[in-house]
Formats: sequence, C-alpha cells, structure tokens
Amino acid sequence: MPPRRFLALFLIFFQALPGLAPAGSDREKAQAARAILDAYHGEDPVPGSRKLHVVCWRPVDRPFADGYRERIPRMLDHIRDFYESEMERHGLGKRTFQLDTDEEGKLVIHEAVGEGNYEDYGRPDGQRIRKDCVVVLKEAGLDPDRETILIFTNLSDWDPVKRTFFHKSPYYAGGSHRSGTAWQLDSAELDTRNLALKEPMIRDGEYGRISLGKHNSIFIGGIAHEMGHAFGLPHCRARDDEAKAFGTALMGAGNRTYADELRGEGKGSFLTLASALRLASHPQFSGSVKGMNLPLRAEFTDMAVEGRGDSFVLRGKVEAGLPVYAVLGYLDPEGGGDYDSRTVVAIPGDEGEFTLECDALVPGKEAEVRLFTLMVNGDTQRWTSGYRVARDGTVDVEAMETTLELSDFVAAVRERDLEEAKRIGTTLAGDAQAARVARSILAGLDPERTTRKASEIPEETRSFPLSRITPTEAEVGWQRPAYDHLPGPAVLIQSGAEVFETGIYAHAEARHVYTLNGGGWKRLRGQCGLPHSRGGSVEFVIRTDGNEVFRSKTLKAGEKRPFDVDLSGVTRLELLTRDGGDGKGADWGFWLAPMLVR
Repeated sequence: MPPRRFLALFLIFFQALPGLAPAGSDREKAQAARAILDAYHGEDPVPGSRKLHVVCWRPVDRPFADGYRERIPRMLDHIRDFYESEMERHGLGKRTFQLDTDEEGKLVIHEAVGEGNYEDYGRPDGQRIRKDCVVVLKEAGLDPDRETILIFTNLSDWDPVKRTFFHKSPYYAGGSHRSGTAWQLDSAELDTRNLALKEPMIRDGEYGRISLGKHNSIFIGGIAHEMGHAFGLPHCRARDDEAKAFGTALMGAGNRTYADELRGEGKGSFLTLASALRLASHPQFSGSVKGMNLPLRAEFTDMAVEGRGDSFVLRGKVEAGLPVYAVLGYLDPEGGGDYDSRTVVAIPGDEGEFTLECDALVPGKEAEVRLFTLMVNGDTQRWTSGYRVARDGTVDVEAMETTLELSDFVAAVRERDLEEAKRIGTTLAGDAQAARVARSILAGLDPERTTRKASEIPEETRSFPLSRITPTEAEVGWQRPAYDHLPGPAVLIQSGAEVFETGIYAHAEARHVYTLNGGGWKRLRGQCGLPHSRGGSVEFVIRTDGNEVFRSKTLKAGEKRPFDVDLSGVTRLELLTRDGGDGKGADWGFWLAPMLVR
C-alpha cells in the first residue's frame, strides 16, 4: 500500500475513535458538510460523467516529447491518487477527478500542432495555443468552453547528457465547477518513476542545481497545482498547525514539495480542508451534475464582526436558492499575492448561521478577508473586506465594520434602487465614515453630478478632492470614467484595510488631465492601487507640465502606494495608468482619495 494511502487510512481510523476528534475539528466539519452534500445529491439524483480532457500540443517544428503516451497517464494516475487520498483523509470519501479513457481503459490524449515554430512561442501564449487545441477538441465532439481541459505543451529543452533543463511553457490555469483550462509543460524526463530519485543532479534553468527527483516533484506537483485552479481552487497557505502535521498546502507552494516524502525530504504536499471542501461538490469529484448550471446567488445577511485583540470573529447568516454546505474564509495579508492566504472554515447551521474564528493572522500587515459560500451544486459566492494587524498583533477591523454597516446601502445600489439607497443613507450617523462614504457614492452615481474647476475653489479651502474637480480630459480602458465609487455591483472603493470616500476609477490604459492654473495648489497627495475583488496588475504615473514626477512599481490586487507630489507653479496635471506587462484584462486601477492641497 502506498505510504500516503496508509497514512490517510490510519488517520481516518484514529480520528473515528470515540473522544479523539475534538469538537469543531476539521474532520467533524468535513463530516457535517458531507451530510449536507449527500442529502442533496441523494434525493432525485442526477449522475453525470464529467471528465478531464487531455491535449498534447507542439510547435510545427518539434515532435511530441518522448514517451508521452506512457508517462502522462502515469503522472495523472499519481495525481488522481493524491487527490483521492487527501479527500479521504478529510472524511469526504474517495473522491477524485475523472479521466477520459477509451474502451480499453487507456487515457485519451488529443494531439494538436501549432502553426508556428518553437521560437515563435513563449509563456504568455496560452490562449494562442488553446485556440489550436479547441479546433481538435471540437472535431472530437467536445465543447472546450464547457469542459475541463489540461494542455501539455512541448516548449521545454531537456539535455539528458548535460542534464540541463529549460522551459518557456505557459504555466497557469483557471476555472470553476463548470469548466476550466490548465496549461502545463511536458518533457521526456518527467515521470513518476523518477520522483524518489536523489540522483542524478541536474541543472534547472529556474531552480538551479537539484536532483532529478526534486525536479519531478516541482513539475508533476505543478500539474497537480494548476489542475486545482482549473477545478476552481484559489491559492492558500497552510496554517501553522496544518504545516506541522501535513507539510505544504498544494495550493500554496505545494507544487514545489509534491512527493518530497518519497525522498525523505519533508512531509510533501496536502490539501487544506478549504480546498477539499470546494472540490467535494465539483461534478468531477461528486459524480453528480444535479443543479450544475442553475443561475444562483447566495447572500450574506446579519453580518457582524468582533475584534478580540489578536483575532476577530465574523458571524452572520447565508441565504441561497440551494443548500450551502460550508463558508470559507481566506485571510490574505498584503504581499506575496494570494499565496499567503490562511483559511478558516464554518459549516452553516439549520438557519444558515455561521461563525468564523479568524486567528491565523500576520502581524504588521494590512490584509483582506474573502468569504466564499459553497453551494451543493458546486457554485460559490464571494464577499470581501479588509482589516489591519499591528506589529504587536492587535487587529483593527474598522474597515470591515464600515463595510458591514453599508451592506444594506450597497444592496440597494446593486438593485439600482437609488431612492432606497438614499433613505438608508439618511439613517446612518451623519459624521460617521459610513455616512460620508454613502453620500460620496450617491453623488458619484448622479449623472448630473457637479464638479468645479481647480481655479474656482475658494482660497480658504485648504484641500479639495481631485475626484470632484472637472477634468480637461478623461478616458479609461474599460467602461466609462467614474468617480467616488467602484463601477459595478461592489460599489465601495476598498483597498487593503481602508474604505475610501473619494477616488478616480482608472482601468488601464487610463488618462485623466486637469488644468490647475490660478488655483494656488501646492501638493497632490493620496494613494494609488487596485481595489478588493479585482485582479490585474497596474503601473501608475503622474506628470506635471509634461514631466514625470511619480511612477509606482507594478501593483496587484489589494496593493496600494502613497504619493505626494509638488504642484507649485504647475498648470497641467496628468494621471496615467499603464498595463503591468501581462495584458490589460482586469487592470482595475484606482487613484485613492487624491487630494489637492494648498
């Protein structure tokens, strides 16, 4: 029996013994979630055979990697066993993804050939390569936009004599319970038979001098990791207790530690309970397509947050058209992308009530909490807010309190009921931040909003929001210019641990120009960044009279940077946002509370 499978069975037996599973343990939560799932899918069942479809792609001047028809099935079987043993360890049963096999039980591997040569392709060319694969899949009677597909590309160089490796393959993925795509590399030395090898040593172009076994751990683990994204899993990091017991979370840095235990080099990789629970309702793992395509929404209600020194508690209820079997919290400190997100889990009660104990926090960081409702058909809904943790570990949840106080207001705006939004706004304390934010949003949404020229502001006004100054020019890369609100249903301008009263929407590529002559303005102060719930990467630039006076580094979701520029004698002010180098998709730049100061 494989060591991992033995460990999983041992843990299941151990945790099932009376008195050995503590109240509220991960296993008890998994069992409660499974009971909800089984009840739904067991009544009027709709079994379905959703499968992972594999495509091997190569450029026109290269063959497929040697031995791919034997190696790839071995790798995928190994990964299937990993997922199955982890799901079983959590008490969710022997669930894993399903492969497309022929009548003899052999893996179906579709083959696609690009029009260009090896030198014509690189890591950013995933969609270009996918188009070649789509043609082949459609010829086989499949709709790639409704399936989960795994694309292996032969864009790597392995020299078995010199023992050197380099690749330029697309290496990313995305998806949901309905469909997804993962891009991976293939190379002749990638084989599960090599995972246990401490020798020979090779030279990897990215990781340096490592053993062939470690090289295989990294890239076979990369397949397992990116497939997780194709199934809808976000990044997350192991909590300290999880890391001590099980190693590295697969959806964190676990792509680099996969099967390390086979070489005695660590505990290897594991699935967090949050990841396992998300997979439990995926049609490939559940074997059910019941309700899979239903258009549903889940709503968080009666939400409240309580700071407890070095932790906080989120309470509320969740309401949806189908049962919700879990609420997940991702606690994501700034920096490190979302790889640093620790997870917390709650199972809703009979009335949808839940409590999340949030104590896996990082001192000295602003952070974001992302809540997900998991519905029994595989769908999810998301809620996001921010908080701050001081260096001594004390938590500041003011931004979250503001967000919750404005929840009914935001719901009214989302439903385009501005009269109700105005009514709610009048019930808020007039000098509280929530009331000020509500007034600012309503003013920003007003199609007849009034702005003023910079030269018209009375001299006694020492500062004034730039978002309320009339621009000479304004253009954005997506939708239309917007001020003091986030376009779309989210409405609130949130970034990090702050909710902003004013701001200028600047989806890249964006340009906002202001004429300042005669205003006597001395400084422009504020911050720039990307709001919560938005991806992308953006670079921010400020010019005065044609001279660049500020340029940020490339910022990603939830990140922000302050600016303070001299406006003495300046007549022309330009705010620019640029693509961060990976395309303009989701580049929701924002100038956060930019303020003219005399």
